[in-house]
Amino acid sequence: MGYCGGNTTNPTYTEVCTGRTGHAEGVEVEYDPEVITYDQLLNVFWKIHDPTQGRRQGWNIGDQYRSAIFCADEADLHQAQVSRTALQSEKKRSITTQIELLTKFWRAEEYHQQYYAKKGVGACRI
Repeated sequence: MGYCGGNTTNPTYTEVCTGRTGHAEGVEVEYDPEVITYDQLLNVFWKIHDPTQGRRQGWNIGDQYRSAIFCADEADLHQAQVSRTALQSEKKRSITTQIELLTKFWRAEEYHQQYYAKKGVGACRI
């Protein structure tokens, strides 16, 4: 768990929640393309959340909860954009998912890692 897409260095959760840093909460995914392809990961991404909700996901409301993909390189960026376009043809509402190159992933504070598991509640399907 961490923060990406913003304009401040080493942001904290409190700062990100103000909406002034521009960061989104996110996860950094490391994978072996011999085991799972980037396209397969994109398919899972589109299925596990509602990419049409804008500045929220479920009960979580705010710009930091927006749907976003931060890509490692131009090839991934293009592939993510193509997958979004293909999915849009199946949706009635507009997909709001932001897709851009990752500039930096900032690891969130330790208390924010596995937050729901630490609180003994379930909220995220992944």
